[in-house]
Amino acid sequence: MPTLVRIATFNVENLDDKPGLRPSLAERIVVLRPQLVRVRADVVCLQEVHGQEAPGQARSLAALQELIRGTEYEAFAVVHTKMQKGEPYDVRNLVVLSRFPVLGHQQLKNSSGAPAYKKVTAVPPETVARPVEWERPILYVKLDMGQGRSLHVFNVHLKSKLPTQIEGQKKDQYTWKSSRGWAEGSFISSMKRVGQALELRLLVDEVFDAEPQAWVATCGDFNAESDEVATTAIRGPVEETGNAELTSRVMVPCENTIPESSRYSLFHLGRGLMLDHIFVSRSFAAFYRGAEIHNEILPDESGAFRTDVNFPESDHAPVVAEFVIP
Repeated sequence: MPTLVRIATFNVENLDDKPGLRPSLAERIVVLRPQLVRVRADVVCLQEVHGQEAPGQARSLAALQELIRGTEYEAFAVVHTKMQKGEPYDVRNLVVLSRFPVLGHQQLKNSSGAPAYKKVTAVPPETVARPVEWERPILYVKLDMGQGRSLHVFNVHLKSKLPTQIEGQKKDQYTWKSSRGWAEGSFISSMKRVGQALELRLLVDEVFDAEPQAWVATCGDFNAESDEVATTAIRGPVEETGNAELTSRVMVPCENTIPESSRYSLFHLGRGLMLDHIFVSRSFAAFYRGAEIHNEILPDESGAFRTDVNFPESDHAPVVAEFVIP
């Protein structure tokens, strides 16, 4: 019998249970849990899952466990990013929930080497170039799909387009002193985002080097639409490389089968943006049957005077891709 496999990615946006947090975790679960149930996924890649601390206990993902309590995901294998001592990070963990057995996992960050850069608008100006390192790791999980077949899943959260801090160029958290300082901060953020994309592409190619027809899925919040520099570097389209011999290494955007008018996972200033993606290898795309973006009531939190207090849901929509494997 063919096997139906659904893969989902969802940035749950700062999932936490800190005292006094508004909206509270309970208020958020009322909205988020039905969204997770609806995706009916066998593999779920989550972003922005915060860690929680309790007196005398190691940091854990208690908020996530409460969110999935009573759902089918409660029985899934859980793999998440960790600090050196084995605990999850305080904020923005990557998590993979899987119905399938986990054969192995790894997290990587700045493994390809960070470029050196000297800030030109910093006050005082920098005299020595320093590495531009990105803060967010990549989470890799290898899953057992049965009959000797594996699925290589990469969960990512690329750097946002918010400008990187430039010393002496901010009046306060939201106000820049100069346009040039803001521009340089945006440039550095772009370097981080594309650097992460390069790191991911190198890792994907390592999988293809060992297994030319590998089943690969790169999922997450890429903070970029599918035709931007970072995502194009990850996809590796032949029309960009000019080399037909690399066709089997191209990563296919699953959202391309969704009508353009509905193809968005985030609203910003009234405009729909497709920032959350599931890119799969051509060998795995052979079993692709369709995609969904659950964006029907996606809020726009970017308007004036709006705050997260008004929105217990995430500002990202879940994205789902469905496959039928013989």
